[in-house]
Amino acid sequence: MADIRLGHLNYVALLGRVTMDPDLRYTPKGTAVLGFHIAVDRSYKDRATDEWIKETSFFNVNVWAQQAERTGETMKKGSAVLVEGELRSRSWETQSGEKRYVVEIHARRVQVLDKFVTEESAPAKPPEEQPGQASDQLDDIPF
Repeated sequence: MADIRLGHLNYVALLGRVTMDPDLRYTPKGTAVLGFHIAVDRSYKDRATDEWIKETSFFNVNVWAQQAERTGETMKKGSAVLVEGELRSRSWETQSGEKRYVVEIHARRVQVLDKFVTEESAPAKPPEEQPGQASDQLDDIPF
């Protein structure tokens, strides 16, 4: 087989929902790491039955440093997120000597797509009606 020189590309972009509240922790050197899991749906039509099938995949995601702290403040279980990053694999040995492997997403960018309402951004509450005040003021318009 001929030697083919390949470039380097390890990029993934996923749109999904957070399946549990994220876990913000710190390395011994003080670097923030935010770990969470997302569920990503895929729909396709089964050629044999002509029915639509929905399948869900689950992925582990890690976000590092300042972005971990910022993202952790706005994300919660059920949040819609866009995750961009790269795939990384790691392995370890359990206490019983079994070798375990996992492929995770090392996120470069996480965007929480939910709109969070804060007191400053919340719309003003409509004034409460006073007794004797008409609730429908459209009758007062002269046309």
